[in-house]
Amino acid sequence: MINMDLTGMGVALITPFKEDESVDFDALSRLVEYQIQNGTDYLVVLGTTAEPPTLSEEEKSEIIHTVVTQVRKRVPLILGVSNNCTRALVEQLKSASYRNIDYIMSVVPYYNKPSQEGIYRHFKAVAEAAPLPLVIYNVPSRTGVNMTAETTLRIANDFENVIAIKEASGNLEQINDIIKNKPERFQVISGDDAMALQLIELGGSGVISVLGNAFPQEFHKMIHMALSGDYDNAHSIHARFLELIDLLFVDGSPAGIKSLMNILGLIENKLRLPLVPTRIATHKKIQEIINNG
Repeated sequence: MINMDLTGMGVALITPFKEDESVDFDALSRLVEYQIQNGTDYLVVLGTTAEPPTLSEEEKSEIIHTVVTQVRKRVPLILGVSNNCTRALVEQLKSASYRNIDYIMSVVPYYNKPSQEGIYRHFKAVAEAAPLPLVIYNVPSRTGVNMTAETTLRIANDFENVIAIKEASGNLEQINDIIKNKPERFQVISGDDAMALQLIELGGSGVISVLGNAFPQEFHKMIHMALSGDYDNAHSIHARFLELIDLLFVDGSPAGIKSLMNILGLIENKLRLPLVPTRIATHKKIQEIINNG
């Protein structure tokens, strides 16, 4: 029986590529097993970190199949399903198969820059069409528009199948407003590794992590220490990772995490255009941190 609680550390899986930029499905299977064996509470498939805009529909289907086959229902799976055309997204939700997927995650419509009313109506249509519990995702640095606390709470209160938000606005006042006024069933998850502990201290449920791709055991331990109230030890672990977390985003994500995972011998350091690997200087700084333990 899958635990349908998103408390803890989820990991936004990368998509590993071979030198020829084809998807490395063998590496993907190994990475999924690495996550499960090191305590990751749930996995996010085809989120932003997976580079979905550069993947074909056939590749996406094969990635889902590979992850589902490797997971074997041992941890919950969240599938990223987003579109900035509401009508197209609704049709996709109604027609696609989501067998062995536990949740759907969908981002605030990007590029269009809708109003707050437009965001509400978009997620109203998505919630009414979604065949699974829905996690909404606010990441204004990528979408170009912030979903306010008022809009998030309106959605959370109006649609019971919207069960959580991945919050990556970086605005602690906004996040605190959501946590203080949300329905009890609704969870608030950090979308930012650097702010994960602050969000938990406010009453959040955990994190969907990028760094967890590389260090699932350590980051899982940190998150669960914080959730149990052991903030001193959690902050001690977090402090060791802060410089590394900053470096992961200097040249954009997932370039940074792929650089780190390449240094650790987990994957090839390949992305698809328009994304490119980190600069040599950034790669060397990451290497120095790893070498220094």
